[in-house]
Amino acid sequence: MKKQNNTMMQYFEWYLPNDTKHWNRLAEESDHLKKIGINYVWLPPAYKGSGGQNDVGYGVYDLYDLGEFNQKGSIPTKYGTKDEYLTAIDVLRKKNIKVIVDIVLNHKMGADETEEVLAIQENVDNRNISMSEAMPIKAWTKYNFPGRGDTYSSFKWNWTHFHGVDWDDNTATASIYKFYGKHWDENVDKEKGNFDYLMGADIDLNNHDVVVELQNWGKWYLEITNADGLRLDAVKHIRSEFFPEWIEAISEGANQELFVVGEYWSTNIDTLNQYIEKSNGCMKLFDVPLHYNFYRAANSNGEFDMRTIFDDTLVSLNPEKAVTFVDNHDTQVRTST
Repeated sequence: MKKQNNTMMQYFEWYLPNDTKHWNRLAEESDHLKKIGINYVWLPPAYKGSGGQNDVGYGVYDLYDLGEFNQKGSIPTKYGTKDEYLTAIDVLRKKNIKVIVDIVLNHKMGADETEEVLAIQENVDNRNISMSEAMPIKAWTKYNFPGRGDTYSSFKWNWTHFHGVDWDDNTATASIYKFYGKHWDENVDKEKGNFDYLMGADIDLNNHDVVVELQNWGKWYLEITNADGLRLDAVKHIRSEFFPEWIEAISEGANQELFVVGEYWSTNIDTLNQYIEKSNGCMKLFDVPLHYNFYRAANSNGEFDMRTIFDDTLVSLNPEKAVTFVDNHDTQVRTST
């Protein structure tokens, strides 16, 4: 049987209008997507972010709010309501276009309340170096979801479910604060000494209650969306051992094997292959080294040796685990407006 070379479209970018009409536009354009040969559509994070209707989706507030509850100033997300989201997915799948949903499990933002927590200030450029003794800070770590209540889940987040934060409300100081008694995870990227911490309230994926809650959420999410695959955000900041167990748990009862691709932003091919190996091959990775080869070729004024375009890339050295791309939302030029 001849292997199919599928084409994925990332159906969003940073500067889409905040008009809550994106899911409706997607459904309307499904025939066009099918006509031009799109096999997979990667959708943006569909849950309520800390910025409400203005949030692209990566500042996750409530994973269970897909545009259904009045939280963070709006019922719909930037892209629309839960019903519109599920309708768009259904329309795509009926046209035999597979749907890839964006999963953000590294952090949460936009907490409802603060808590007094003992924390150690870390060196921003080397998280293996402590800059203080344990001291009290006021951290935004309580997530009560007053607009949703206990619908779908009664789990409420507090500081024990996180490793640390980047803001002390007592002193109005931005830094990196690791909670006393917590440790950054190993088997993450070694940039900045240890790149477990990225932003917001860093989720402690060693906490048993957190792991169970995220497994329950994943099962719920797949059940209501019937998605065909996952795009995993920021995996370089998440210990490699977490995902095999999580993917296996949420896949129970699924009708098909999930397509899973992770975003590990690194040009080091050895680093990418090591993460694939340590995560038991449970995911493919985006071919970031190939992206940069494309970039250098496009900006070389014709001087790039095209014979080297695949040098040190995933598609060349580990093709079964490579998802190639030219550009995405992280590479587009940001504006101040």
